[in-house]
Amino acid sequence: MDRFLSTATNKIDSKGRVSVPAHFRAVVAKRGYQELYALKALDRPALDVGGLDLLDRYEERIAMEDPFLQSADDMSYFVHGDSDFLKLDQDGRITVSEFIRAHTGITTEVAFVGRGTFFQMWEPARLAEYGAQVRARLLKMRQAASNEISNGGTE
Repeated sequence: MDRFLSTATNKIDSKGRVSVPAHFRAVVAKRGYQELYALKALDRPALDVGGLDLLDRYEERIAMEDPFLQSADDMSYFVHGDSDFLKLDQDGRITVSEFIRAHTGITTEVAFVGRGTFFQMWEPARLAEYGAQVRARLLKMRQAASNEISNGGTE
């Protein structure tokens, strides 16, 4: 498997470290990541975490912008200034720094969420709330599509 899938919650130890789930570490190893790139999610209290390919993807998008426009400057700030590199120790742990805590609200536990090519780090209660919102939005979409089919596409 080479995708980040599923959700796991791990406790932060007395030294301020948290173990990355084993199946996430396996993906990290398979992809050959030496360090992890972490970016504060733009619209939620989570970190997006991946390898340098995640950073490359964002930098490719910035390169498409006119460097004299505010949008290029804003994107660069977001991608470079609102990010950090996370180090995995030999036991697969990350130190939960102030960079992580300030944006996410993480205190004693970290919820890891697979997002395919990257994963996210959340405070568990905030993740539960977000997950409920996601399911509600998807249910609403499903119901709207079902109603449209039932009405012969005339709604």
